[in-house]
Amino acid sequence: MQKILIALVRGYQRFISPLFPPSCRYYPTCSSYMIEAIQIHGALKGSLMGISRILRCHPFVKGGLDYVPRKFTLKRNKKDKIRPVYTYKKGKR
Repeated sequence: MQKILIALVRGYQRFISPLFPPSCRYYPTCSSYMIEAIQIHGALKGSLMGISRILRCHPFVKGGLDYVPRKFTLKRNKKDKIRPVYTYKKGKR
């Protein structure tokens, strides 16, 4: 399931995203965030985290750094100022 979801996001990155100007307010981009969240937290939790991130990406938010947190949460990761070192479970990366 993870491979299918990641393939869908990569398809979006390759074919749909170039058609529009860059507009993501966060770093890493929302699509990269979703891929990493799926790899770290699994298909269900990672998808929920990615969708939550997309819903937070709108003109009324400041944006900035928002790395995938080590523990599952739907809130913005304000704690990590540098990219955390993740422990991937077997078969997730």
